[in-house]
This record gives sequence, structure tokens and C-alpha cells, in this order.
Amino acid sequence: MLRDLVSFIARSIVDEPDQVSVNEIEGDKTLVFEVKVASSDMGKIIGKRGRVIHAIRALVQAAAAKEGKRASVEVLE
Repeated sequence: MLRDLVSFIARSIVDEPDQVSVNEIEGDKTLVFEVKVASSDMGKIIGKRGRVIHAIRALVQAAAAKEGKRASVEVLE
């Protein structure tokens, strides 16, 4: 469910949604989502001064808290 949320948000922001991939790494109570986008979309997913990625992280952390887990989102090159 959280992976779908991250994927939906990322695909909605970028110009090339077909090149978005989200990898989920699950621990005991933590989830890490690795997001890969096209190199031309890196600026859009990060945003000015990192505002977009911070907003994505806040949404994912709030959704994960409802499930009693911790989550983080990392953008890979």
C-alpha cells in the first residue's frame, strides 16, 4: 500500500512517469523506499531546496505511522 502511494506521487510529479521505479526494503518496523527517476526529472522530484521530497517523506511517514511502522524515502541517481 505504501509503495503504491510513493509510486503514485512520484509518477504524478515527473515528466517521464514510465521511468519511475520504487524499490521497497522492509525491516522489522522500518520501511525504506528507493525511488529512481529519469535524470531529467531529478529536479522535479527533489524540488526547490528539497521541498517536494520533504513533502513526500512527510506523507509517507504519516501513512506508515497509521500502520505502526517508520518509513523513509530516498531518491537514487
